[in-house]
Amino acid sequence: MSVNEDCRHYVMTSTSGGDKVERCKVDAATQVPFSCPEGCLFYEPRGISTAGWQR
Repeated sequence: MSVNEDCRHYVMTSTSGGDKVERCKVDAATQVPFSCPEGCLFYEPRGISTAGWQR
């Protein structure tokens, strides 16, 4: 299953060591390997990116 990167609950950060950390703010996704459940009830499209840019 893939990751819904366009969901407002998806968060991706990088550590100082260069590791990529992905997580779901509402803990609806599995942690290892990180993937969103098919037909997730918590999915909400991201209207504006977290960087402040409009899509």
